[in-house]
Amino acid sequence: MKPTFTIMAGLAFAAFGSHAAAESGSGPYPAVFEQDPTLPAHVVYRPEKLAELKSEKLGIYVFGNGACSADGTSSKNHLLEIASQGYLAVAPGTIPVPQPQGGTPDGPPPGGLRASTTAESLTEAIDWAVGENAREGSPYYQRLDPEKIAVSGFSCGGLQALSIAKDPRIATVIVMNSGIFNAGNPIAGIKVDKSMLADLHGSVLYVLGGPTDIAHANGMDDYSRINHIPAAHIDIPVGHGGTYMEPHGGIGAEVVTAWLNWRLKGDAAAAKKFQGEGCAYCVDKRITYEYKNF
Repeated sequence: MKPTFTIMAGLAFAAFGSHAAAESGSGPYPAVFEQDPTLPAHVVYRPEKLAELKSEKLGIYVFGNGACSADGTSSKNHLLEIASQGYLAVAPGTIPVPQPQGGTPDGPPPGGLRASTTAESLTEAIDWAVGENAREGSPYYQRLDPEKIAVSGFSCGGLQALSIAKDPRIATVIVMNSGIFNAGNPIAGIKVDKSMLADLHGSVLYVLGGPTDIAHANGMDDYSRINHIPAAHIDIPVGHGGTYMEPHGGIGAEVVTAWLNWRLKGDAAAAKKFQGEGCAYCVDKRITYEYKNF
């Protein structure tokens, strides 16, 4: 029997048997997360009872972690919420185990921030999901939709998402609390520059944290340069930290779910949140919203 993980008091503990998460999302398919042995160094978020999907196929949501960290649970409430709404979500990294009493986590490496995961790990997640959908015997066999793939990420993870966005399999990109640096990228291990914005296709949504978000200027500059595809920008005035670990991922997960439902699934009700006269997010006082090229 392979190990799974149970969440207790906010920490991940290795265990054997069924896995139940304290948070499972608010959608119709309560979600769990796990490390799948067929996808090393990633954490997979999925509806717990895949059989309940019946004929519905899951869209695919690949997510780069904040700080490009190797903690695949660092935004787990956000990812569980997305999965509970009918998506397979994948983040690079592992499920951390508690530090021994008295132990201290590693600090940042000398010389500044260095990515602990790679942009290629997001591509690996897409490759794996597409392959599992086609592999007989996989629990995901013919349960996924390879035409409905989104790539996203928080902060440094948003740069990872942008760096692979030219992949033709990706239908939409969601950049969260992030944007390409105007004066060169100071993060070792990430190769991204403003010229890559021209490679974006499908559609793109920027979810930023308002003027106090340290990535706000970079993200808004990105948005101003994108004039060839449908693009939208939402400010949630919470700063750089976002709402990833609020219950059900907070308003950030709400917005992302609506975008996915519209851009991947063609949901008409979700579309009305983003476009048209009196669109829901146009008048939502919790946020600031703008769009173009729709």
